[in-house]
Amino acid sequence: MNKIYGSAAEALDGLLSDGMLIAAGGFGLCGIPELLIAAIRDAGTKDLTVASNNAGVDDFGLGLLLQTRQVKKMISSYVGENAEFMRQYLSGELELEFTPQGTLAERMRAAGHGIPGFYTKTGVGTVIAEGKDHKDFNGETYVMEEGIFADLSIVKAWKADEMGNAIFRKTARNFNPPAAMCGKVCVMEVEEIVPVGSLDPDNIHLPGIYVHRLIQGDHEKRIEQRTLRQKQDA
Repeated sequence: MNKIYGSAAEALDGLLSDGMLIAAGGFGLCGIPELLIAAIRDAGTKDLTVASNNAGVDDFGLGLLLQTRQVKKMISSYVGENAEFMRQYLSGELELEFTPQGTLAERMRAAGHGIPGFYTKTGVGTVIAEGKDHKDFNGETYVMEEGIFADLSIVKAWKADEMGNAIFRKTARNFNPPAAMCGKVCVMEVEEIVPVGSLDPDNIHLPGIYVHRLIQGDHEKRIEQRTLRQKQDA
């Protein structure tokens, strides 16, 4: 089975449709599938629901899809670094389903393991829990959260073999594996594709069975917030 495609546009061919639910990996600007996001923008697919921890920044990452009004709804835990995200939400142009960060990751992971829902204490007694099922366990109240079953997953890995067995670097490992697991189809971009057998099985973070299509590309790797200290006089 050949999973390797020549470009992001080729890898997404036949997978995109208006109104679909996309799970996107990454954290801030770390480990985001920037090439696949740009290809979705170029394809013009609209009315998207995107499940992602956040939406990048105004001119990079998922912020590109907000600029072009291709996103109808975000399922996210944080919006603070994207002014356009906040503007669209506060003006009523964008639907937002706020989800606690750990709950969001677990909703993706659960769906990837075929679990339709689970109970958590996080959010009990807040607006997050309104309209959701509650249940007591050992005298404590829990709220039920549903798994996120996405139509498409887009993720980025540091290195993968030709079958999609992947390794993620550092912070990129937080949302990419669960996002990859919860999609009916997963497209993954990587910095380097190596032959099967090149990776130590004990070091693989995501089995290739979850990955359907692969691309290799060059990545910009922007810094979300650059903080420099003042130069000290000698």
